[in-house]
Amino acid sequence: MKNMIGPSSGTGTFTNRLRRISGTTTDSQNRYIFYLVIMALMGWSLASYDVNLLVLALPDIAKSLDISQAALGTLGFFVYAAQFCITIFAGYGMDTFGRRKVWMFCLTGSAVFTGLTYFVEGFWQLVAVRALASGLAYAELAVSITIVNEQVPAARRGLLYSIVQGGWPIGVFLASGVYLMFGHLGWRFVFLLGVIPLFAVIIGRMFIRESERFEHVQQLKEAQKSGNSEAISRLLEHHAVDVGALERVSLKQLFSTPGVLRQQLVILSCAWIIYATSFVASNFYIAYWLTTHKQFSSEATSLLLLVSGGIGFFFYVLGGMLGERYGRRAVIIWTSLAIAPLGLLFWLVQAPWLVCVIYFCLYQATNGTWSGAGYAYQGESFPTRMRGTAIGFLSAMQVLGFVLGTILWTFLSNHYAPDVTWLVLTVFVPCGLVITFLFRDIPPGQELEDISQ
Repeated sequence: MKNMIGPSSGTGTFTNRLRRISGTTTDSQNRYIFYLVIMALMGWSLASYDVNLLVLALPDIAKSLDISQAALGTLGFFVYAAQFCITIFAGYGMDTFGRRKVWMFCLTGSAVFTGLTYFVEGFWQLVAVRALASGLAYAELAVSITIVNEQVPAARRGLLYSIVQGGWPIGVFLASGVYLMFGHLGWRFVFLLGVIPLFAVIIGRMFIRESERFEHVQQLKEAQKSGNSEAISRLLEHHAVDVGALERVSLKQLFSTPGVLRQQLVILSCAWIIYATSFVASNFYIAYWLTTHKQFSSEATSLLLLVSGGIGFFFYVLGGMLGERYGRRAVIIWTSLAIAPLGLLFWLVQAPWLVCVIYFCLYQATNGTWSGAGYAYQGESFPTRMRGTAIGFLSAMQVLGFVLGTILWTFLSNHYAPDVTWLVLTVFVPCGLVITFLFRDIPPGQELEDISQ
């Protein structure tokens, strides 16, 4: 134990690694941070590409495999279920096995099942392959939130992670472009094509280091287990940790332990469920709404979505920059307050240019500025010992919101006028985001350990 934790080896190595997360970084450290952010950005972009490629290819897949509309609903259910379950297990796995191992596992699994999509011959094969591919791809969100926020400097944490989150619109843009260019070769080829960049990122991630903060907690657990009080004291000089709560990483323990952390987890869960429920109408079904109720052509709809997504990357970064300047909580609150009025305006206007302007703003509020500040805020809301588990759970709650939004859309569409469906999901539901006023105020620029105290 002394060799592992003592000053001659473990602590010396630990001290060297500690310098990598300080506010002042050397050129080599800055290069590593740049490399980490690029690898995370590429991974999330390709995860987004995989998820959105299924949306684009679904009509061709349904025709090729003779899948009914009802069966497509079943496929969607299993995809959501896989995303929900896998992100929860990925969160727990991060706190148990390490962030880097889970990161590599999720991306590798996503690449394998994306490639296997080429070989499916029937409906249930498609369900199994796409549920696992999409579930593992979506887990990328939870892992990247954790590993990136733990390794970048506190003074730039929000801005740097907002760049990673910008991978989502990049993935949407790539999926649209690739399907336009190669769709004539068949949906199987397009999915197979996505495997090449995925494996390139997997190779690149072999050079990513494990989170120093995770290793610190693991060393504390070993020292506590062996009763090495001297090593515990030495390690606590680097990062303040609640040693008595080191083993509290299960969801049951998180929710059964009263205090600020449980309150924050409950409030964040409610906010992300509400946000995701509303997101369904303004993002998932927006092409249907534009062509059916705003008299947009398919080409005009595609152009509007491409422009909104392409420029949207910069609004993710804007959200990160504003969060560093005014605080991430403030950015989330002001973004939340804008969603319902924008949804109402979109419903009211009919002039095509006004529809484009209002939807562009609605897209950026529900994607860019919310995500640019929101996911960095998630990452800094919990201590290292439970960060992975908590972030995995919150990512699963977002999927739950997607499911609720889809159910609401279907129910309201079948029983009420289309206007009622839109107003409920994009105006009434987002009013619940006033819960963001209950978010804990976390001034930007703090070390993660200072926040969790």
